[in-house]
Amino acid sequence: MDHPVEHFTEEERARLAPHFTNLDGPVFGLVNLPETVKGALFARYSRYPGTLRRLFLDEFADSLPELPSYETDEGERAARLYETIFLGYGDDSVAQLGGMHVACEWVSNVLTKVLQRPRLAAYLEQSTRYIAFDAPAEFPGGSRYRYYRDSELGDGYAAAMDALFDVYAQALPRVRAWVDGQFPGEDSPARRRAVQAKALDLLRGVLPAASLSHMGIYATGQTYEQLILHLLAHPLPEARRCGEQILAAVQAVMPSFVARVERPDRGGRWVEYLQGRDEAARRWTARLGLDRPEEGDARPSVTLLHVDGDEDALLAALLFEAAGAGEEATRIRLAALGAEERARLLADLVGARENRRHRPGRGFEALRYRFEVVSDYGAFRDLQRHRMLTVQWQELTPHLGAGVPEEVDAAGCGDDLRRAYDVSRAAYEELRGRGLERQAPYALCLGFRIRYVLDLNAREAMQLIELRSGREGHPSYRAVAHEMHRQIAAVHPAVAAAMTHVDGETEPRLERILSEMRTQAKLDALSG
Repeated sequence: MDHPVEHFTEEERARLAPHFTNLDGPVFGLVNLPETVKGALFARYSRYPGTLRRLFLDEFADSLPELPSYETDEGERAARLYETIFLGYGDDSVAQLGGMHVACEWVSNVLTKVLQRPRLAAYLEQSTRYIAFDAPAEFPGGSRYRYYRDSELGDGYAAAMDALFDVYAQALPRVRAWVDGQFPGEDSPARRRAVQAKALDLLRGVLPAASLSHMGIYATGQTYEQLILHLLAHPLPEARRCGEQILAAVQAVMPSFVARVERPDRGGRWVEYLQGRDEAARRWTARLGLDRPEEGDARPSVTLLHVDGDEDALLAALLFEAAGAGEEATRIRLAALGAEERARLLADLVGARENRRHRPGRGFEALRYRFEVVSDYGAFRDLQRHRMLTVQWQELTPHLGAGVPEEVDAAGCGDDLRRAYDVSRAAYEELRGRGLERQAPYALCLGFRIRYVLDLNAREAMQLIELRSGREGHPSYRAVAHEMHRQIAAVHPAVAAAMTHVDGETEPRLERILSEMRTQAKLDALSG
């Protein structure tokens, strides 16, 4: 590729080398620079006539000696530029130009859902499928089970949580032995991991939402600002404390990105608005009598509430980018096609999908589905992670009931789980009775059900359904994916047929065995 040549002196190359991955080509990365400096560079870039490397030399390189390894002192030029552009003019796009990693450890499963709510961020959370919760952890004062504690919650809450973890710890070896006998095979590291994963899957429903997890987050400054504001406005004390801690962490690395948060006229007013919005919603749901489930709701369900668009809209949208005519003209031509030709057209436009990552184009976004789902909280935790679609959820309560997997009954532990659910429900009601309505969900087992909405276009539906129906998935969310696929097929059969990587099998199996075998093969190859 031909491009203008940029000339640097030897001294300039020496100054650029630590911070740019390539000094001669037109494509390069920025390294070893504070996030605020990188963001400020790009902000200035949009108004600078030269190249980024020349801009760095002209306006930024001299300020770098002032900077330590992270930005407790941002450097005068970067800080001044942010004050002018970001704070002075409200150019929020500037806050998208830098990011950082934050680790949030020992947070409850209730809080992980709040932390994962922003769409434009990346998250990695400890999994109940790979982490056993039977062994106590070291806390100040001694070893205790891994659940959220607060003196305000009281001794009764702690006793109930200990009882739930006792059931889990005592049932785990029994369920593991049952799985081992139910799915015979040659002993191997891969099989042992798969047996353990299935046993943990079957028992995760008894773990309380107070169970502690670790989460890693990578996000831009803009996303952190939004997350922190929502946490500071949240009615859950744990969320507000976490918001303060994330704010301190981001301030240590890129303070300009979150400078508005602590300003009373900006972040303060924002928090007040969010709190007022939450209070208004609660007030009106109570006034309209919508704050309790209706009779007969206590069962798992998937309901397609609304469909927007048809297969004509889909075909027209898929052709739009390649066409020169308008969409109305495209629809007229499509109307003249017979059913067989239309089917062939759609098959050609979707293409030969060799795996689920081969997805058709944005034309599939012309169709939209709104599903209302009632599932156990554990399945919701996995489905909620699909953040590019619209996910809304109600508060976790015991009113929608809880289920015991058939396999747990077969392993002889079903009654233990039912007694645990009774303990969990009583602890929830006790917390609510003391006015701790927002903290009460801590006490509920992940097996209790929650109602939520998944609002998504056909392209997003393909990604979610094919991923969550996969043979390695947990049976709870696989059931949701299968039902979503069935209901889409009823209204748009061609769309459902395009989802060629849906795993429709429902027979009990050792879900993780193939994945674990592939992992073991890679480990063996590395060690060899």
